[in-house]
Order: sequence, then structure tokens, then C-alpha cells
Amino acid sequence: MGARKREMAERLKEIKRHTAIAKLNDVPTSPRKMRLVADMIRGVEVNRALDILHYSKKEASYRLEKLVRSAIANWEAKNEDSRKELENGNVFVQTIMVDGGRQLKRIRTAPQGRAARIRKRSNHVTVIVGTKNEKPAEEPAQEAVEA
Repeated sequence: MGARKREMAERLKEIKRHTAIAKLNDVPTSPRKMRLVADMIRGVEVNRALDILHYSKKEASYRLEKLVRSAIANWEAKNEDSRKELENGNVFVQTIMVDGGRQLKRIRTAPQGRAARIRKRSNHVTVIVGTKNEKPAEEPAQEAVEA
């Protein structure tokens, strides 16, 4: 293994050490409805995200709340100093993806002897929970160019 490949592998291991993943497959709601709720909590601190989901009227928010709690539990299992990080508000919803799942295709009667197709959609949701970077990225200083 080359030096660059080894360094990249070490960097990826370090990133995975500070993140936790939870997945929910074949949720029987349409992806569009689930994305409306997922957009509300993307990039938000986890305790605030749980509050948003708990008081939302959408049906999808109940399932997402359960999934975020699972992701937090996975993150706590990976990190031993998890309570302190959660209380400080350093843990946030890093990524949330809603992908289309399988569709159940049904037939509904239509006028004049025809049939109309009904597609009962489902979706797959993936939540990645991680910590905020302690070190803010420094912007390179731009020097004045004399002409």
C-alpha cells in the first residue's frame, strides 16, 4: 500500500470514528412527504432536531424521530465521552438522505371500462450523526496585488 493511500485510509477511519449511521428501509410514505420533514432537521443539533420532530404534525416526523434516536444511540455506543458532547450541543445531524424505495403497483377502475394505475410509494431514509469540528477552517489571507 502506498503512502498516500495509507494516509487517506487513516483519515477516513478517523472520520468514521466520530460519526454514526442509522437506516430505515421501506417506509410506507412517499419520498416527497418524507423529504419535507427531513429538510427541517438537516444540519441541526440533535436535541433541537428531536424537539422539532416531536412537535411536528406530519406523520413522517414520528418515524424520523425514532430514527434520529437510534442514530444517537449508535453514536453513544461508539464514543465513550458521549454524554458531555451531547450536553454541550456538539452533536448534530450531519447528513440525512431520503431515497425512493419500491413501489406497489395497483389498479383502480376508471370510466368507460378503462383502468388507472396507482403507485403506492415507499422510501429509504439514512441519517448520519456527527460532531462539529472544534477547529474552524482558516481562510487563506489574500494579499493585495499591486499593479
